[in-house]
Amino acid sequence: MPHIPQRDATRPCWRALVLTLFPEMFPGPLGISLAGQARDAGIWSLDTIQIRDFGLGKHRQVDDTPAGGGAGMVLRADVLGPALDHARTQSPDAPLIYLSPRGTPLTQSLARDLAEGPGVTLLAGRFEGVDERVISAKGLKEISIGDYVLAGGELAAMVLIEACVRLLPGVVGAAESLANESFEAGLLEHPQYTKPRTWIGRSIPDVLLSGDHKKVEAWRRKEAERLTADRRPDLLRPHGRPEK
Repeated sequence: MPHIPQRDATRPCWRALVLTLFPEMFPGPLGISLAGQARDAGIWSLDTIQIRDFGLGKHRQVDDTPAGGGAGMVLRADVLGPALDHARTQSPDAPLIYLSPRGTPLTQSLARDLAEGPGVTLLAGRFEGVDERVISAKGLKEISIGDYVLAGGELAAMVLIEACVRLLPGVVGAAESLANESFEAGLLEHPQYTKPRTWIGRSIPDVLLSGDHKKVEAWRRKEAERLTADRRPDLLRPHGRPEK
């Protein structure tokens, strides 16, 4: 039977507020599956602010050419400033975050820290980025979801939101499901198997069918360390384990 998210009445609703030129992109995938059900249950909420509502002049201009020359356009400080001020009145305690390729990498630990707070206010940039003065004046924290560039920050905002929402109490049924995932213990997750026992000549490892829980846990730990050493040795270094 599928798990249905349940709200903890003692915990305030976690709020995501997104400043964007394309509010119609939301909720997108955040409106389905566990995230969507959790939103319907009141565990978290999602709102958007249209940046163009703060645009200048008859055509609601939001960008201009880069100072010093160069290709592309930059979102203006005198547009984003008032937009962020308005967002602050909506979510006064939430951290202000700008989704940026040059930001601090989004990790499971960071997602958990954000999930434990009141929510997030996210600035989804476009074009060549935003005027640097906005970042410094408004105290924006820059966060990156990876070493690549997207056309805008909306998809990155969705990634950050989902990473946080699934950690909120009541969203995922079994706490053990979260505890054994990749990155939670500084390791990648061990391989998973299910029925049938044999498929196209490949069998489930015998130890997983042995019924010996200690041996199963030892196997899973060993496999997690092996995969991490092979694929993400950088994860081993902060935990004092030698690379293999």
